[in-house]
Amino acid sequence: MSRIKLLLFVLVITNAIYAQDLQLSQKDSIVKSSWMVGLGYNFVDDSGSRSFEGLFDVEDNWNALAYPSRVSIGRYFESGLGIEAIGAYNKYKVGKIIDGAVNTIETDYFSVDARLSYDLNKIIGETAWFDPYVGAGVGYTEANNVDMGTYNAVIGFRTWFSDRWGLDLSSSGKFAMDKAKGNHLQHSAGVVYRFGAKKDLSKRGLEKLALIEAFEKENQRKADSIAAKKAEEEARLLAERLALEKEKARLAAEEKAKRDAEEAKRKQFEETIKGYGDIQFGFNSSYLNSKSRAALRKVASLMETNPNLSIQVNAHTDSRGESTYNQKLSQSRAKKTVAYLVRQGVSAERITSEAHGEQHLLNDCDDNIRCSEAQHRVNRRSDFKVIKF
Repeated sequence: MSRIKLLLFVLVITNAIYAQDLQLSQKDSIVKSSWMVGLGYNFVDDSGSRSFEGLFDVEDNWNALAYPSRVSIGRYFESGLGIEAIGAYNKYKVGKIIDGAVNTIETDYFSVDARLSYDLNKIIGETAWFDPYVGAGVGYTEANNVDMGTYNAVIGFRTWFSDRWGLDLSSSGKFAMDKAKGNHLQHSAGVVYRFGAKKDLSKRGLEKLALIEAFEKENQRKADSIAAKKAEEEARLLAERLALEKEKARLAAEEKAKRDAEEAKRKQFEETIKGYGDIQFGFNSSYLNSKSRAALRKVASLMETNPNLSIQVNAHTDSRGESTYNQKLSQSRAKKTVAYLVRQGVSAERITSEAHGEQHLLNDCDDNIRCSEAQHRVNRRSDFKVIKF
């Protein structure tokens, strides 16, 4: 077999393999509109707690049943809007916190709600398996022997195991129309079944279809020209390969120089931010003092001057107290730091955060060493890492 024939054989085999990779599949389509029914559990928090920690106090604040206690049905449209009806039953258990006091009598809880939801994928981009949403609506609730109309707000997401079956998780705030009656939270988790679905190609599917059409067009062009240009093609391929190797070497050198320059610039940004002063907190507190706020305003000004700059906020505590509590405290400090930067006009999309608790002390003041307040203070901080610039 001649070299030209061998080249033609390789091209044919390569095209066949590549064409198989470009076949459209179910993963390339998404559901545009559908009906959906759901069955699951609901968890009612009517404790009246306003603290962040109280939101997750399942043992004391959440009321739930051991069997499915929530049903729903909804119609969801291509625009991203959905209309839903939901019914739930629960019991306020003895020993749970209800309206700030320990409940002594078990009572029933009923709710019927209607709401309008919006698929956030219409904003952040379509996926075939993850659907975050927000919504608002009204409802009727009988809780703790008190009936009330409510205004409702919800945030949640659905994740899909197949075209029809998925998992729905959400949290709703229910606000009494009569201000004399209490507000409460209702969380839910359950399975959903989708039917009557209208499907279309996703963004990925449309891109793949365009690639398939371009691939077929290119194959036709090759078929029309290869017979007359066999010798020229072999020479061209050799020249391209040599040029590509030369270009790769040049690009590798440029990339290394670029990485070195970027790392130097990253360190310069981090040193500049560090020079603005420490972001420190009082003992057992996430309050930002005036000195810390002043430093954060300088960070915000730097980010305004450099619109491509993105940072990560790392929040820490000293070693005093339980490590689990310190982890939660550092989460609060991270949120307060990020929130203050956002209030100064920095986009939340340019800030990430991590809470480290007492894991990264700046000195030796762990649980085994006695230290002064000044030594502990340096560990109660938020510091910054430049992510992108």
